Amino acid sequence: MRHEIAEVQAADRLVPAPRRPTNGTLRVLMIGDVIGKPGRVVVEQLLPALREERGVDFVTANGENVAGGMGLTASTAQGLFSAGVDVITSGNHIWDKREIYPELEREERILRPLNYGHDGIPGRGWGIFHAADGSEVAVVNAQGRTYMQPIENPFTTVRQLFEDGADELPPVRIVDFHCEVTSEKNAFGLHLDGLVSAVCGTHTHVVTGDERILPRGTAYLSDIGMTGPIYSVIGFEPRTVLPRFLNGLPTRFEVGSGPVVFNAVQIDVDSATGRALHIERLSRLVDA
Repeated sequence: MRHEIAEVQAADRLVPAPRRPTNGTLRVLMIGDVIGKPGRVVVEQLLPALREERGVDFVTANGENVAGGMGLTASTAQGLFSAGVDVITSGNHIWDKREIYPELEREERILRPLNYGHDGIPGRGWGIFHAADGSEVAVVNAQGRTYMQPIENPFTTVRQLFEDGADELPPVRIVDFHCEVTSEKNAFGLHLDGLVSAVCGTHTHVVTGDERILPRGTAYLSDIGMTGPIYSVIGFEPRTVLPRFLNGLPTRFEVGSGPVVFNAVQIDVDSATGRALHIERLSRLVDA
């Protein structure tokens, strides 16, 4: 990517994205954490039409909560792929269903956080994939460390990946940063500004309104938000969550029900330079 300093495009100053991408532009859609069957079904319902209507070239979705709210299985992953998701990213809950471990080795389109390392860890944290027009897209999955597992440093691990592979990697580079706190997400986005096309956060399940294009051309959003039941506690049935706040007793979470919110972010990228041109949050409410 080129490294010229440009005016920051904050949410209230962003240029509206065209209805369909222009020539030389790759349109990426990143879907936030998909929660259980309700989230997966809504992705299956909405995504094919969204791809067609908006001319979306490439889709990622965070799938670590698809299988019953915790983890991913081969069959639930296939449901997302069949709906039009090109790459499934994840986070700390990718390890909750052990049956996914061999699938992480077999299926290159499922990523786990890169900074878990390589020693005895199944799967991969990044890959190069092909968009609808045949162009290449690099997707990286990383995980924060504040209030999370003390794994390898995502700042040094991911930056080294891009610096070492600068000549081999395609210009379009998308990062899902699965992270607890907004300060770490902010810092991570600025750390990679100019090296990648987009850094968008997942994990907290609550959409933020701070989408912007950073000075060196990287699109940024602290959290895409979830795709799951809206009248819930981050996707889970309130009656199974509230006791933890009322009396501290452990409970078994259940995926919520009712209307489902679909949260995603659309990013237009200059295919030649990798610089972000537009970023736009999408939200749909679907009766279920």
